[in-house]
Amino acid sequence: MVDTTMDLDPPAPEVKMEKDFSAIVDQQMPEIDSLAQSGKLEEALEKLLVLEKQTRSASDLASNSRVLIHIIKLCYDAGNWKMIGEYVVLLSKKHGMLKQAITKLVKEAITYLDSTPDLETKLSLINTLRLVTDGKIFVEVERARLTRMLSKIREDEGKIAEAADILQELQVETFGSMERREKTDFILEQMRLCLAKKDYTRMQIISKKISTKFFENKENHDLKLRYYELMIQHALHEEAYLSACKYYRAVYDTPSIQEDESKWMQVLANVILFVVLSPYDNEQSDLIQRIYSDPKLSKIPHEKDFVKCFITNELMRWPKMEEVYGAALKQTFVFDKATEEGKKRWETLHQRVIEHNIRVIANYYTRITLKRLTQLLDLNPNDAQEFLSKLVVSKTIYARIDRPAGIVSFVPRKDANTVLNEWSRDINDLLELIVKTTHLITKEEMVHGITKAL
Repeated sequence: MVDTTMDLDPPAPEVKMEKDFSAIVDQQMPEIDSLAQSGKLEEALEKLLVLEKQTRSASDLASNSRVLIHIIKLCYDAGNWKMIGEYVVLLSKKHGMLKQAITKLVKEAITYLDSTPDLETKLSLINTLRLVTDGKIFVEVERARLTRMLSKIREDEGKIAEAADILQELQVETFGSMERREKTDFILEQMRLCLAKKDYTRMQIISKKISTKFFENKENHDLKLRYYELMIQHALHEEAYLSACKYYRAVYDTPSIQEDESKWMQVLANVILFVVLSPYDNEQSDLIQRIYSDPKLSKIPHEKDFVKCFITNELMRWPKMEEVYGAALKQTFVFDKATEEGKKRWETLHQRVIEHNIRVIANYYTRITLKRLTQLLDLNPNDAQEFLSKLVVSKTIYARIDRPAGIVSFVPRKDANTVLNEWSRDINDLLELIVKTTHLITKEEMVHGITKAL
């Protein structure tokens, strides 16, 4: 999970300054600038390097940072991109270099990336800056941003796998100096590229690094919608329809979706479709009841009638279901006949209707003939037995098939203890009735005797 306790590292201890070079720097800067403008860039840089050493030795952070930035700025003004990279590497390797100064140097160099003349120059500078920031905790955020830029370039070139591998090098959830929102945004990008790469297993692993509690803040709802959009894509690929339903429910509960009627109606419709497609169990049964109790469902009556069919203990005839709901359902992306996934989900819906009908029959019948069962299910005998067997194996219902006699029994076999317990309970009930009846008879005799005596 993304760290929830602390987003930022404590500030680095300040190094005690031995001497203030700000006045000297102010005095020499105009002279150095005039040298650079007159074409004597090398001479200007040499003077700056001398000044850099003096400020570094005196631990004058402000002056040292100013000198470092001015060195690469002169190279930038001269349009010498190769020299920018060389000086960034050279300065970062200086003995006793102040960490805050290196951070400012890297940040300044990053601002030049948008001004590079071509892609090759940009890639060269990015790789140089990534080399400089490698292994340095105090510039881990800058390295992460550079890595994301490089990944985006590779993605634009069509190298999706390479872009995903580049971005996965970094474990941003361990970065203490990166804000939590930026961490989450970075992890979402990793998830998106894994999906694009079709690496679904890694995508699921990465998704666990994000705590959904982070999305409770209204400012993060844009990231919440991105997160659940990716999770829905993953769930649909894995055919985890109950998970897809839960993700759509989370989207439905987002205030920005609730404020737009067209959006929440579409999302709620998807919630209904995927809960219906989910295999029946206690969780699915509870969820579909809670969805049906949503007061907003009345604004989409077609979907409300559709889900009501699955919570009512009545048989659904598949031909009739196709006639009433087929045209509208096939207009949605869930059952789009133009895609293989849509055709597969339509077959799954047919299976869910059959399974519902078998559960209804098991509630109303103790025994039924196979011939009658196939009529009620609109199936041939082999398919009816296959669906019945699946529900028995999944322990959704109890059933025994007597194939020679062609009879299905839904009454579970009772062991000896159960039979004896039931017999004992029945005898006790019978004896209680006899005692009660005896008392009533005695009472009536007494009342009759008193009345007769009077």
